[in-house]
Amino acid sequence: MLPVTEIDDRPTLAGIHLPTVQQLAAAVAIPRLELVVEREGNREVGRALILEGDVLRIGSHPSNDVVLDDRAVSRFHCQLTRSEQGWTVSDSGSMNGTTVNGVRIRDADLPRPGCRIELGDSALRLQELGPEAIEEVPTWSSFGDLFGESMAMRQLFSVLDRVAKSESTVLIEGESGTGKELAAVEIVRRGPRAGGPFIIVDCSSISPNLIESELFGHVRGSFTGAEKSRTGAFEAANGGTIFLDEIGEMPVEMQPKLLRALEAREVRRAGENDPRKIDVRVIAATNRRLEREVNAGRFREDLYFRLGVVTVRMPPLRKRLQDIPMLTQVILRSLNPEEPLHPLTPEVVDDMSRYEWPGNVRELRNYVERAVVLDHAPPASERPSGQSFGPTEAATAPGIGGPPANSDITIPFRTAKEAVISEFERAYLRALLDWAGGNVSKAARKAKMDRMYLYRLLQRYELRGGSRIED
Repeated sequence: MLPVTEIDDRPTLAGIHLPTVQQLAAAVAIPRLELVVEREGNREVGRALILEGDVLRIGSHPSNDVVLDDRAVSRFHCQLTRSEQGWTVSDSGSMNGTTVNGVRIRDADLPRPGCRIELGDSALRLQELGPEAIEEVPTWSSFGDLFGESMAMRQLFSVLDRVAKSESTVLIEGESGTGKELAAVEIVRRGPRAGGPFIIVDCSSISPNLIESELFGHVRGSFTGAEKSRTGAFEAANGGTIFLDEIGEMPVEMQPKLLRALEAREVRRAGENDPRKIDVRVIAATNRRLEREVNAGRFREDLYFRLGVVTVRMPPLRKRLQDIPMLTQVILRSLNPEEPLHPLTPEVVDDMSRYEWPGNVRELRNYVERAVVLDHAPPASERPSGQSFGPTEAATAPGIGGPPANSDITIPFRTAKEAVISEFERAYLRALLDWAGGNVSKAARKAKMDRMYLYRLLQRYELRGGSRIED
């Protein structure tokens, strides 16, 4: 066991002690697997690669972990990611798609052993190697304002701590609400530039015609309305760090200028001839999979590589549901640090741990805060994406006349209630699909629902086979 190195102190929350951040090591059994390339293009090969690390990228570009000489395989075709449940495969927006055991997928858990993955004209097989390997995993429970005791988070905290000690450019990927900005803030706080400026730029909130001035500045008279000179974000961050949030929203025409600034370490204000040298660490974040954006032509490949010197993927809450009780206690204490609050019964917390939280930790926080304010916590599963239908909304939902009444008092209230909700959801989804002509993306936009969450609901009610299958 490694010696304990305390970095931060955390109080006891509602009877649950949150451990201090520690550098302890716990022995975890990891299945030993290998990926066999059975066919590459039209050639039978049979080469094998032992799966190590947490991410394995597959494609025709030489930068991938598994490079396939196959014209039908995209530059960045798909990637394998390790989780506590095993490995998942995610298609990276490839031209010809990815199939697992004959089913085309977007994201899917990989069954093992013998799972067959097909991409382009190539085929790979996942198989077990033998006895499980023993891996030392740090038992950290927090990293700044990020909390979790799941293996996914403990591994993440260890990576983030190493990243914080460097000055490398970092790309943080993850769904909305997973804590990308919190990770960036703590990386800076623990890093060698902690004493320097920290400038945040939200690339999604700036008008495309103003983003160059926002990043690089301008001189007086350089364009209509430029009544005085302005220092850009890169200059303001000189000697410190700039955080480019939602970098995936950067206009394509702006990306070459950003690339030059990163490579040359200099910026040129609009209307100025001479460049200005800058000394800035760059951290970028996005809720998009930039590999998919590169394949789609919406993001420059060279900029993607320049930003992704170190790439960190924030796990969604549905992949670490065992962290829900701990996160709930942290949120409760943040709402009232002086007095512990207990509006959530163990039964409610257990229900929360079965819900998939498409809005991630942000949705969880909203749910807990709402429960505190209203002193009432409805089952989380009744509130897709943080919303619920009232009687009027349900009665006017497209194609249905509202949920049927169930007044059978011989069954428990909760059972009767769940039956009504299930019947309503099934009817709503069937009517929604009919309206959209079976187009799931169109249906999700109509219902103002996350598409992946809609897929899971359709699978639950067997209205569409397969989870997260492309339209």
